[in-house]
Amino acid sequence: MRFLPGARLLTLAMVTLVPCLTGNGKAVAQAASSAAAAKPREIAIPGASIPIRVLVQSPAETDAELQIICLFRSDPSNTLHGSLVETNEKLKGLLDRIRKPPLFRGELGETLLIDPPAGSLGAKRLLMIGLGDSETFAPERMEPVGAIAYREASRLGVAHPFFAPTVIDGGVTTSAAGQVAEQFIRGFLRAARTEKVVQDGGASRGASPGPVIQELTFLAGPQHAADAQKGIEKAIADAGN
Repeated sequence: MRFLPGARLLTLAMVTLVPCLTGNGKAVAQAASSAAAAKPREIAIPGASIPIRVLVQSPAETDAELQIICLFRSDPSNTLHGSLVETNEKLKGLLDRIRKPPLFRGELGETLLIDPPAGSLGAKRLLMIGLGDSETFAPERMEPVGAIAYREASRLGVAHPFFAPTVIDGGVTTSAAGQVAEQFIRGFLRAARTEKVVQDGGASRGASPGPVIQELTFLAGPQHAADAQKGIEKAIADAGN
């Protein structure tokens, strides 16, 4: 049996293309697998009046309208670690420059809002909340911080704030992540309930626009995500009693 020259070329082309297509398929599958692996782990927390999720991601990496972090009192002994080092590096040393007593003191409840320069952080805005003295820190200190975070995010008109306690990255490793998360959520939900009462009281005068915040993302490291989840669930359960 004789093949025409054109048919022979077509046959060779088909034989050559099949391995190429197979290789491309493997490459696509590998790329999809890598993308899935790169996606941060997420834990949805049911039962809250405001949807809450725990996200295993650094605050230096988030793509958020508002990222909230905490800083201890500005003192040379309170060095930065982990995600705070990453954040500082992306901001080209800004945290080092502002963490001075004449500037941002880091006292409990003190706040500072900045718009990160383009190409630095993924977050459009960064809110820092002071935690006070690191030597005397206790998880209960996070309760008023939670209320501040809610009110500031609401004031800024942010529907989905991201929060990272950054207690461990601030140098304090003696407090359980679950207790820190629990106390923060207690304050956050307390502020939400307070806002609702205020808005309901003004409804007759047409001054009740409804809550601004629609969801909260709580950031935690991979080793502390499960503890943070338990703490948040406890705060939600107690708020419902």
